[in-house]
Amino acid sequence: MEIKTEFVNLSVDDGSSMRAYIARPAGQARAGLIVFQEIFGINPHIRSITERFGREGYFAIAPELFHRSGPGWESGYTDMAPAFAHMQQVTDASLSADIRAAYDRLQKDTGGIATGSVGYCMGGRVSTLAAMTVPLNCGISYYGGGIAPSQFNPGLLGRLNELKAPMLFFWGGLDTHIPQSSVQSVIDALRAMKKTYVNVEFSDADHGFFCDARASYNAAAAAVAWPMTLAYLQTHTQASAKHGTP
Repeated sequence: MEIKTEFVNLSVDDGSSMRAYIARPAGQARAGLIVFQEIFGINPHIRSITERFGREGYFAIAPELFHRSGPGWESGYTDMAPAFAHMQQVTDASLSADIRAAYDRLQKDTGGIATGSVGYCMGGRVSTLAAMTVPLNCGISYYGGGIAPSQFNPGLLGRLNELKAPMLFFWGGLDTHIPQSSVQSVIDALRAMKKTYVNVEFSDADHGFFCDARASYNAAAAAVAWPMTLAYLQTHTQASAKHGTP
């Protein structure tokens, strides 16, 4: 499907300005999608994912979550120090403001449309936070570090009762960045709170398995995860459209 891409500037309700990358189909979008970055910024990989969703018919927007500390910053996958430095300056309050700005822009540009979210690594956590913050139809998290408490933040376990949308979680069984105990604590909390979720673990996949620019890329896991992602999005956004709910 033919798409149109551009960078746009969004006004955030904390007074900051945030750049975002948009990929949208040339015709009418089937649904909206907020794409949340890894810690490496809106780099070529995240832009390509956003475009990939655009070609599937989604109006996809990827907000630049490090716009306060490094507007326009992006990197590859070898030097982690700058990425962690930016991530440590982000707060849940600032992320929530960014989520609202991206959601509001998407709704404005589409005239109101069923919308989901997807995020990778750091963005997997943000996708979970987004499902608490704005009225999404579903959220998807790929190896979302920091949903359970970590060395970088207190996590979101105590807030999972705020989830307003069903969630799909992908994890790598070989992921040493997110211990199995952390994954289990997320699932236990969701189950205890009777939330709607799907949990998928690829036993032979590592952290970042979906990113073909990383050494940890797992082609088999990525090939299975992609149609599952599309099916989850379509199921929840199209069901909403049929019932006339936003």
